[in-house]
Amino acid sequence: MQTINQTILSKLSQPKLDSHKGQNGRVLVIAGSEKYHGALLMAVQTASRVVDMVYVHSVEENLRLINQLKSKICTFITIEASEFWKTVDLVDAVLIGPGLEENRINKKLVEKLLKKYPEKKIVLDATALWHVDPLLLHSNCIVTPHSREFEQLFKCDPTPDNVLKMAKYYQCVVLLKGKYDYVSDGRELFENQTGNVGMTKGGTGDVVSGLIVGLSAKNDLLLSAQAGIYLTGLAGDKLYAERGTFYNAEDVIKSL
Repeated sequence: MQTINQTILSKLSQPKLDSHKGQNGRVLVIAGSEKYHGALLMAVQTASRVVDMVYVHSVEENLRLINQLKSKICTFITIEASEFWKTVDLVDAVLIGPGLEENRINKKLVEKLLKKYPEKKIVLDATALWHVDPLLLHSNCIVTPHSREFEQLFKCDPTPDNVLKMAKYYQCVVLLKGKYDYVSDGRELFENQTGNVGMTKGGTGDVVSGLIVGLSAKNDLLLSAQAGIYLTGLAGDKLYAERGTFYNAEDVIKSL
């Protein structure tokens, strides 16, 4: 098992000096609900700092709230249901799950997305992990569970060895979040040691998934998962050194 360190950063794609809007990544974030709108905001705020364009789709009940958010953060484009599949075709990567309600409609959406787009880079987090049949996962997927979500998804203990085994069996990238984080593509296993107890606060996981989907737009999935979890933990460690655990997810974004 290898430990993720700062050398991973030199492998990340950098914007070309002569590039223009759209060439440095487009992502779609499918997230949020009337109750859990903050998850969407955390993911969008993070992804928008990495890629050129962030498209957002949420439940109909959440559209009014999303429009209110635009007065505070103007870095995303709202997608109506009629534009949804056209937008999936357009973007480089999709994040689905943060803050979504657990219901039949969202379950069907997760399943249809995976079945219809096996070639699309898809990051599954939070609610999507409770809805997905692991047999639908494919080589262009990243799953980002914490220990309880890992048990629910894979029906086994959340151990480093099982991270490697599940990634190999389902042919996807698995990121298990915890005191130490573990990442595998089914061939190799990596441990991340950045991060601290202050990062147990709500919203930090949405920052992780937002960063990973942003990075995956122009990087391979294993590298995106490694760099995403390493950098978020590093940002948290910087805050911990400055103020102990007195920080939140928004502070982590600023630290990033």
